[in-house]
Amino acid sequence: MAALDTDNIVAVIGAGTMGAGIAQVAAKAGHPVLLFDVAEGVALKGVQQITKGLNQLVARGRMSDEEQQSLIARIIPVNQMTDLAAADLVIEAVAERLDIKQSLFRELEGLCSQQTIFASNTSSLSITEIGAALERPERLVGMHFFNPAPVMKLVEVVRGLATERSVAEAVFDTATQWGKKAVHTRSTPGFIVNRVARPFYAEALRVLEVGGANVATIDALMRDCAGFRMGPFELMDLIGLDVNYAVTCSVHAAYYGDQRFTPSLIQKELVDAGYLGRKSGRGFYDYREDIAGDSGQSPEAPSNVGVRYSDANAEILLAPPCEPPPMVTLVGDAPYAPVLIDLMNKAGIAVERETADQPDDFLIVCGEAILARTDGRLATQAVAEDGVSDLVVFDLALDYAKATRIAIAAADQTSESALEEAIGFWQALGKTVSVIDDIPGLCVMRTVCMLANEGSDAVNQQVCSAEAVDTAMQFGVNYPKGPMAWADAIGTVNVATILDNLLSTYGEDRYRASPLLVRKAMTQRPFLGDDS
Repeated sequence: MAALDTDNIVAVIGAGTMGAGIAQVAAKAGHPVLLFDVAEGVALKGVQQITKGLNQLVARGRMSDEEQQSLIARIIPVNQMTDLAAADLVIEAVAERLDIKQSLFRELEGLCSQQTIFASNTSSLSITEIGAALERPERLVGMHFFNPAPVMKLVEVVRGLATERSVAEAVFDTATQWGKKAVHTRSTPGFIVNRVARPFYAEALRVLEVGGANVATIDALMRDCAGFRMGPFELMDLIGLDVNYAVTCSVHAAYYGDQRFTPSLIQKELVDAGYLGRKSGRGFYDYREDIAGDSGQSPEAPSNVGVRYSDANAEILLAPPCEPPPMVTLVGDAPYAPVLIDLMNKAGIAVERETADQPDDFLIVCGEAILARTDGRLATQAVAEDGVSDLVVFDLALDYAKATRIAIAAADQTSESALEEAIGFWQALGKTVSVIDDIPGLCVMRTVCMLANEGSDAVNQQVCSAEAVDTAMQFGVNYPKGPMAWADAIGTVNVATILDNLLSTYGEDRYRASPLLVRKAMTQRPFLGDDS
């Protein structure tokens, strides 16, 4: 079964923001679209909303008048379910209730052709369970768009237990033809995105919980060092803490209490207090002052945080200016060493090279200070175990050349003068330095490794491919790099080691390494491009 032809009729049920957006996508691809909503007049309002949005594109010169009029002409609001009988593909975007979706598809089975494909835009319900109530569950597939549907590229194509492969392939090819990045996934809790994304929030909340760094600092590091468009606390405030917390609880329950998905008590307390983020005026950040002002708009950058965290989390932690070192010694080598050497050369820092005792070691000796990238241990533990002195660990960066900020942490045994030398080194390289507490894995490294681990487990459990993980996270939630590609860049051996060290420190099953990651580490093979 190939992609639908443009003369095939697409029906969309539910004319709210998501349904109207899906209708716009299908119409733009050239299909005649029937838009239906059970509430009287809502389908027509949906078309009017689409028209309003397209008018803005015309005004900006991104669409011609003719294109806009042709697109709108292909969307027909209808008033009765019976008007959908001729549809070749029906996509529902109604309330996230199992009984409503099952009832809807049962009714459609009695109206539409036996060859009609039924697709659900559900983000949380099981396609298998929805299909269990149908006579033709093999014609049902998940087609999970992301909001706003006309803008976001990703579509998760979700196979239930009974879904015919040809049906899933047809929807995959159709979504691709519509200009989307489609990925195949089995119908498991959270599919790909809502499952793999959990550590992005969970690790930030854990760092906050143990006092590793404050809200503003964690957000700044994830933006300016890791390359994410928004920090986790900013994003939770934007999504709504109640919504984000509910998804975490749902995934946690669906996986029978697996510790990897354990919800945060900090987040629960804010939800219980009604601090839901931007929509309520405060969450991790406080937006009320600006909302009460003349503009009536919430600020681009939050000013401070909710009551409990107000003083401790309002400001980004910044190290004071320190003297740059005239020379450093690099012991060993690492893939990112050339980037740092180039930055040192530009900063006028002389570089000497020495061979390391262990092939995987890479240290930067800067006066008294010894700098090493975090391996998931406490810096204090590394000093005790390795016999080094004045150790300062630094965090992972998406690109050390482009990162504007870096997190470092000193071991308890490290002298103040050595810490100042480490600060001066990174400042000389043009980085804003945030000194955080000595926590295992710091901020970026632990988060990225946990994202990669969750992606690895999804692949290991046959939910999707490694390539699908990266496509989903980059095009569904705008990650700067796919988790599996990031794991390959760090090295699967290093990722497994970091997770093992996190597990050893916390003693929590949430940090257990995926069996597939362990296998990759044992063979030193990557996730992507490995045909062996």
